[in-house]
Amino acid sequence: MDFQLTDEHRMVQATVREFARQEILPRAAALDHTPVFPSEIIQKAAALGLMGMVIPEAYGGAGMDPVSYVVAQDDPIFHFGTEDQKRRYLPRLSSGASLGCYCLTEPAYGSDAMSLRTDARREADQWILRGTKAFVTNAVEADVCIVYARTGPEPGARGISAFIVEKGFPGISVGKVEKKLGIKCSSTAEIVLDGCRVPASNLLGEPGSGGKIALTTLDGGRLGIAAQAVGIARAALEEATAYAAGRRQFGRSIGEFQAIQWMLADMATRTDAARLLMLRAAYLRQQ
Repeated sequence: MDFQLTDEHRMVQATVREFARQEILPRAAALDHTPVFPSEIIQKAAALGLMGMVIPEAYGGAGMDPVSYVVAQDDPIFHFGTEDQKRRYLPRLSSGASLGCYCLTEPAYGSDAMSLRTDARREADQWILRGTKAFVTNAVEADVCIVYARTGPEPGARGISAFIVEKGFPGISVGKVEKKLGIKCSSTAEIVLDGCRVPASNLLGEPGSGGKIALTTLDGGRLGIAAQAVGIARAALEEATAYAAGRRQFGRSIGEFQAIQWMLADMATRTDAARLLMLRAAYLRQQ
């Protein structure tokens, strides 16, 4: 793999960097202390095409590759949905008109997610879902939920199916909202399914394929988490370098002392190693 970014990738990176500096940086500290979802920032990001980067243009996205995505998450509806589901939901998600959330973890099943106990039973042209999902990111703000539930007697992943559940469906509500030390402007809460009625047409993929859908979606999402971590690390390095250049002791900047230079060199080396590993993962993802 050539680890040099293409001109298109660099353009995406520059656009996102400028957007973050103009729209996010001035409010970052306040957002970290105030549990208010920044809807206006999301809408501006959607206007730049950042909410549907890997979604094809036919469904309202930008049609970019995974490398563009990480220098700036894969959508399960795009990969596993029917043509009708794609046309109903992807334009809304890509434009920022709707926000999605991922409902897999349960209060008793986190790392052992394939042992989940949320239940789905078919009644005529509907599925009836009962159970509670925990630690759902954007649970309060999202209006389209990907919910995993057990539809068959098979143990583990084989008995799980995935559903597209809208907040407006009867029987779905937001439960306990978690208190967090950071990322407070994005809610983390329970999603409660109390006899939630879901149209049969909102079954995502085939019955029993929920385990595969869940793991495939997590693979793409982990690229996004890696990109966030690398971005935070690079920002921390930039701040540390600037501070070392401006802070003076004993008549010169502390960046001139070798001990400080070693610290910055170690930070730069580890950050670049993480960035290259992330790009390799994105490259392998698109092969």
